[in-house]
This record gives sequence, C-alpha cells and structure tokens, in this order.
Amino acid sequence: MTPAAQATPGRPGLLLLALSLGVTTLSLLQTLVVPVLGAIADQLRVSAGAAGWVLTANLLAAAVLTPVLGRLGDLRGERPVILGILLAVAVGTLLSIVATSLPLLLVGRILQGASYGLFPLSMSVLRRELPAARLTVAMSVVSSTLAVGGVIGLVGTGLLAGDGADYRRPFWIGLVVTLLSLGLSALVVPRRPATGSGRVDWWGALVLGAGLVLLLLPVSQGHAWGWASPVTIGCLGGAVLTLAGWIVLQRRTTDPLVRPAMLADRRTVVPNVAGLMTGIALFASFLAVLSYVQAPPEVTGYGFGASVLEASVVYLLPGAVVGFLVAPFAGRLVGRLGALATLLAGAASGVAGFVLLAVLRSTPWVVIAAGLLTQIAVTVAYAALPTLIVQAVRKEETGVANAVNSIARSVGQALGSTLAVTFIAANLDPAIGFPRDVAFTLIVLTGAIASAAVMVVAAAGLWADRRGPRAEPPAGAGTTAPGGAWSPVSGIR
Repeated sequence: MTPAAQATPGRPGLLLLALSLGVTTLSLLQTLVVPVLGAIADQLRVSAGAAGWVLTANLLAAAVLTPVLGRLGDLRGERPVILGILLAVAVGTLLSIVATSLPLLLVGRILQGASYGLFPLSMSVLRRELPAARLTVAMSVVSSTLAVGGVIGLVGTGLLAGDGADYRRPFWIGLVVTLLSLGLSALVVPRRPATGSGRVDWWGALVLGAGLVLLLLPVSQGHAWGWASPVTIGCLGGAVLTLAGWIVLQRRTTDPLVRPAMLADRRTVVPNVAGLMTGIALFASFLAVLSYVQAPPEVTGYGFGASVLEASVVYLLPGAVVGFLVAPFAGRLVGRLGALATLLAGAASGVAGFVLLAVLRSTPWVVIAAGLLTQIAVTVAYAALPTLIVQAVRKEETGVANAVNSIARSVGQALGSTLAVTFIAANLDPAIGFPRDVAFTLIVLTGAIASAAVMVVAAAGLWADRRGPRAEPPAGAGTTAPGGAWSPVSGIR
C-alpha cells in the first residue's frame, strides 16, 4: 500500500464536504455585498465611492494574505491554518453584522479576506489525503463551489436585503456557513506533519503584499480616480518596481516565499496565465448577465426588468447548479485526456457562450443557455488548473503554488470587474441613466477574448509537451509514489 493510501482519512466524504463548505464561504462572502453597495452607502451615510471600498479592502487583504497562508500551511500543516482562517472569517463576519460605521465594516471585510487562503490549503489537503484515482474528481468538486457559493451569495442577498432592507442580513448566511465549516473542519481535517521545511519569508511576504496592493488599488479604483491620473499611474509604476524588487529579493533569500524558478517554469506559467484569463471571463459573464437582465426594457430598449433575486435564481443559478453537477465529470475527463486538453475544450465552451451573448441576447432562454456554457467553461478550468499545479510543483510547495494561482484568478476577476465598469460608464446614456446596449457587447466580447486566450495557452502547453518530453518533475512532487519518486497524478500525459 502506498503512503498516500495509508494516509487516506476514514471519512473522505466528510472531508470533501468540510473543504467544499470552506471554499463556498470564500465565494459567498465575495459576492453577497455586490447588490447591496448602494444600501451600504445609504445606511452608513457615506458616498458610493466610499462604499466601494467594501469590495476593494477584501480584495487587497486577500492578495496580501493568500501567499502567506499557503506557505504557512506548507510549513505548519494545513489543519491549524484552516481553522485559524475560519475563526478569523467568523469574527470578521460578526463584525460586519454589528458594524454601524464604514471603518468597522472594512475591518470585518479585511478579516474575511483571509478566506481566500482556504482554496490553496484545501488543494494541499486533498493532494496528501486522497489516492490519485480520486484526486482530480475531489479537486473538481471543491473548485466548483467557488461558483456555487457566489450565486448563493446573490440569491441570499436578493431574499434578505431586497427593497431597501438592512444590508447586514445576508452576512448571517455567511456566518452560518463559516461556523458549519469551522466545526466540520475541526472534526474531520486530520492532523498531519508539515510537508515543508524552513521558515516563512516575512520580508518577501511584505514586499509582495505591497506590490500587489499597488497593482490592485488602481485596477479596482482606476475608474473613479481616472486612468490617466497621477495616482493611478504612480501606483502602477510603483507596482512594477516593487514586484521586480521582490523577484530579486526572492533570488537572494535562502527560504523564499515563492521560488522564482517555480514562477518561471512553463508548467506553472500555463495555469497561472489561464487562471488570470478565467478570472476575467468569470466576472465578464457574471456582471454582464446580472446588469443586462435587470435593465428595464421599456426605458432602455433591452433587458428583461428582472429583480436582483430573479436575476440570480433564473439567470445565474442554473449555471451554478450545472457547474456543480459537471464538476465530477470534468475531473474524470482530466484523468482521461489530461488537464491541458480538458482546459482547451472547456475554454471553447466559454467562447461559444460569450459569442451567443454577443449576438442573440434579446431572448431570456438564450441568456440562460449562454450562462450555462460560460459556467461549464469556468468549472472545467477550475478542475484542470489545480491538477496542472499539482503536476508542476514539489509536494511541500502545493499550498503556496495554488496560492499564487489563486492570486492570478483574483487579479483576473478584478480586471474583469474593472473593464465591465469602465465599459458601462463610458457608454452611459445620461438621458435615461442606463448604459447603451453596446456596453454589454463590449463586456461579453472581453469575455470571449479571455476565453480564447485560455484556449491559446492550453494549446501552446500541449504543443510544447508533444514537441518534447516533460522535464523531470521535482522530487517529492507525487502523491502516491514511494520514496519521493514521481507519480502519474490524475491524468499526466
């Protein structure tokens, strides 16, 4: 019996449920505030721009904390880090419920940003605890909850905070899910020795965090500051210099936060670029559909006049449900065809969905069908990306490597959101107070281009693999091979 098989927990189903609940918490808390930003501004008596920091603070905290939490999981073991994250998220969510001022709400949202670390840590747990035959399906199921949780957040917000109700109500859903995940994780996530050695590179974490903050601040606030403003340009320039300095620092550090060689390895570049583009496509689809279907047709000449609840349940929930059901099959497909081929096929579904939205979105069933296609693309990508990461890195780097991929997806989501807001603002019709229809065409074409870019990246990876054999993976990268030998994890070709 292999070491991995001997370590397999006695309750793998409960372990999968616990990890899925944790990742659901991440995406649920990310999206449930989106429909109530206006209510937050009104009820806390702040400007709409100030209320927007509820999203920005969460994203910045995630960018700073995720690589550190991934590395801590590698060095200290995943169980204590997962439980610590869930406890911090529970405290942050409780603060968000009781907050009567914007600063206190922002503190709560910063604590909730730690939840982004749950995804890479969950991948680490699955890689160590499950045999190769079950790994890709398990990773696909957990990954699919990223989309499911987001829709649950929107549906919950529509139910609890519609018609000007208290914006705090939806946070109760987040608190309940977080506490359930915390209790179940404490019960079933096993105690294991740490897979990594060394220490946390705190200086590297600080410099990386500063660089990501300088990058994400103008990405998320550029439409308000002005893209040509000195603040925006200064932040972007500072981000380039800081991140370049971080790479130099990592090369000179004995125990770097992230090995520069790992970042430059083609086998990690492919999933990170694909993750960035998938993030753009995800938010392009999400924001385009949500905004389009809520537009009143008698005023704008397009849209269906849906409420937030109807938009979530009718137009987004079917895609989330189908994505969750497709996830196990996507995992099996990764095992049979390989991760790159599966990623390529999924991205083609995304291109088809966005093209459908671009040319035939005047009928509700077409919008629903297009949403199904784009959601399948995201689900398949989320099934393939962790497998590509697992194939490429040492076992003791699983957490931090998936954390880097999570950051790439988060940056993509921020870019997708910013591009959508920019297109809407640039095409706003002042006479009616709504964007012109062309704004949504531009948004969905952005999603189509991002999905096509995923296809190109996946095809390039396949071409490179067929051109020559893969380089020998790092020692200890396998999940089931004894003595640190490389093992064919989940469909390596």
